Amino acid sequence: MTPNVGGMDRTLRIVAGLALLSLFFLLEGNARYWGLIGIVPILTGTFRWCPAYLPFGISTCSTKKG
Repeated sequence: MTPNVGGMDRTLRIVAGLALLSLFFLLEGNARYWGLIGIVPILTGTFRWCPAYLPFGISTCSTKKG
């Protein structure tokens, strides 16, 4: 797996994922389980790889110029 999630993208994914995951603890009833969606951006930010970027050839990683 070649990394395709760059620095700023990675930070935003982790912060958004934590915000979504906090809904699990703040909401009541069955609506609280929507907060578990936050696990996805946390994982993609942590592993620096997003499977949704593959079909489109997107990469937010900086490229080294040589």
